[in-house]
Amino acid sequence: MSRNPFSAGFLGSIADDRRRPQGAKSYVAGPGTEPLRFTTLPALLDEAVAAHGGARAAIFDAEGLEWSWHDLKRLSDDVAAGLLALGVGRGDRVGIWAPNCPQWLLVQFGAARIGAILVNLNPAYRAHELEYALNKSGCRVLVLAAAIRQADHVATMRTLAPELERAPIGAPLALERLPHLRHLVLIGGRDEVPGFMPFAQLAAIAGPAQRARLEGLAAGLDPDDPIDIQFTSGTTGAPKGATLTHFNIVNNARESARVMRLDSRDRLCIPVPLYHCFGMVLGVVACVAAGATMVFPGPVFDAAATLRSVARHRCTALHGVPTMFIAELELPELAGHDLSSLRTGIMAGAPCPIETMRRVMREMHIEQITIAYGMTETSPVSFQTDVDDTVERRVGTVGRIQPHVEAKIIDAQGRIVPVGTAGELCTRGYLVMRGYWDDERQTREAIDPAGWMHSGDLAVIDTDGFCRIVGRLKDMLIRGGENVYPREVEEFLFTHPKIESAQVFGVPDSRYGEEVCAWIVLKSGQQATAQEIRDWCQGRIAHYKVPRHVRFVTEFPSTATGKPQKYLMREAMLREPSA
Repeated sequence: MSRNPFSAGFLGSIADDRRRPQGAKSYVAGPGTEPLRFTTLPALLDEAVAAHGGARAAIFDAEGLEWSWHDLKRLSDDVAAGLLALGVGRGDRVGIWAPNCPQWLLVQFGAARIGAILVNLNPAYRAHELEYALNKSGCRVLVLAAAIRQADHVATMRTLAPELERAPIGAPLALERLPHLRHLVLIGGRDEVPGFMPFAQLAAIAGPAQRARLEGLAAGLDPDDPIDIQFTSGTTGAPKGATLTHFNIVNNARESARVMRLDSRDRLCIPVPLYHCFGMVLGVVACVAAGATMVFPGPVFDAAATLRSVARHRCTALHGVPTMFIAELELPELAGHDLSSLRTGIMAGAPCPIETMRRVMREMHIEQITIAYGMTETSPVSFQTDVDDTVERRVGTVGRIQPHVEAKIIDAQGRIVPVGTAGELCTRGYLVMRGYWDDERQTREAIDPAGWMHSGDLAVIDTDGFCRIVGRLKDMLIRGGENVYPREVEEFLFTHPKIESAQVFGVPDSRYGEEVCAWIVLKSGQQATAQEIRDWCQGRIAHYKVPRHVRFVTEFPSTATGKPQKYLMREAMLREPSA
């Protein structure tokens, strides 16, 4: 039975066949229990303020701050007016280069209020990545943290723009390598840094004229307006700026919140980064849609801080990728934290071993944890498990199609494949991005004329409509005429008691065309040989899937967002005579 009106009637039962494939083809469509909302993010926040007013909207443990819904609107409106005073208007881009912090939310909602487009920048970016993203998106204002961990963001900016050393505080900038950028707004650090405006000043510079414009500007926004640019990881080339609209993210957040059955009684702990859709949409906007309280343990993920926040604030929901949950489970003090309030949340980003899932449900009390799948380009979620799906379904699949979304599996010729057959997963519906910013060619390559977003992921849909991701289209290798899906082998290797993680890919072979190669990170304190791994695989998986080449490494080459770069691993293997 649904625990609240917000989630009433969600299609959760397998007995309901409306999310099953239509006939024998791998095509599914998600029926909606409620219509999509043609509204904007500022309007959604206004609704939350009207409904919940003085209730807690956000808690920031590292800063010792608590905001009501009224506070969130008032403070973000201060930022909105400040941006107007800097000359920012509808359609202008405002970048944010910071970890999870109170100012992140204020910039997110402040920019949205005036129709500006937020540009999410990974705090791990180095100078060349930052320069590319700022110039590609044409950012007019950049809000940045002074530093994060060992990274000095002020020093990075001075590397790109030596002129800052002589620039007055608050004055418009003219930077040779960053021609679009006019203002830098600094979170934290020293009070006065040449070329940078303190964040407190941004929130205070607006006058009555700018504040008087806010209501009219928000009312004039179109839900189809772009609201956010998120750069993909760029595993094989320059990052692409996925451009999302109000309509995209508001509805995706609402549907994901509905799956978790969130309402105003819930408190969602958000240790995942805000620069990614996971934190920004499935965390912040989902809480706004449901009236739930957001709880931020700290600027970056810390397992102990996360559990302290959950226990202190009696959180009912917790988000994370599997490695975050594993880190929390491995804490010696896990049993000392009262996590009995937990009920649900989202685990996404990578496969989860079944024993890890069982421990999350048993030891962390998250019995209604859900698994979600999607991509930045789809706002992000297209498939999600239900809170009452079996553990096996939540581990072995990414759930079933979301409401108001279509999906199909196609072969290399673009034809829909039979149920149970692997092929490329494509999605269509309200959640598909507007396109890649300033890149029509790559947009056309990703979204076909019929509106289908081609994911590049290989997937299988079963007779009940559950989807299983088996690999990447570009990663699939063919050994002696047999298709090998790397993700399937990786998931199998992950069950080995000594293996922490694995990456599987193909390398050229004179006899079979390609051979299976595995790079493996062992668990702390463990040792193994390549032959030991091969012997363990024999008889457990098909012979042609057993890795011929095994290399033990301490880490994988990866992008700024942590995605492994298999092409670099493949290049390294090609430099070895034995490969």
